[in-house]
Amino acid sequence: MGMVSTDPVADMLTRIRNAIAVRKHEVVMPHSNLKEAVAKILKNSNFINDLAVEGKVAGFKSLKLVLNTEDSNARITEIARLSTPGRRVYTSATEIPVVKRGRGIIIVSTSKGMMTGMEAKNQHLGGELICKVY
Repeated sequence: MGMVSTDPVADMLTRIRNAIAVRKHEVVMPHSNLKEAVAKILKNSNFINDLAVEGKVAGFKSLKLVLNTEDSNARITEIARLSTPGRRVYTSATEIPVVKRGRGIIIVSTSKGMMTGMEAKNQHLGGELICKVY
């Protein structure tokens, strides 16, 4: 019997951290649209190689992230949750933080969907800070 996480995004980030720690090059987790949106941003920002939504296993879809090739190191040094179910963190477009002087990204959930902090700033959109990646 599996544990149902109250914070699926935190679970996703932990799975990624654990996979990197033991030098695995791919990680599989239960699928959700929110996780898929976060994964797409990680891919577009060149933090992971690829993502795939795999077919229904016992009625559930799964999300497979390819972190890096087998002979290279992961490009994610640090990945941390900012807003949690118990303590949501919202910000205006002008106050979106910068990670490592712009080398990292912040993932923001805005009214126009998930995007990086820079995209949100350029479109003058604030929202909920999901996580920071460096």
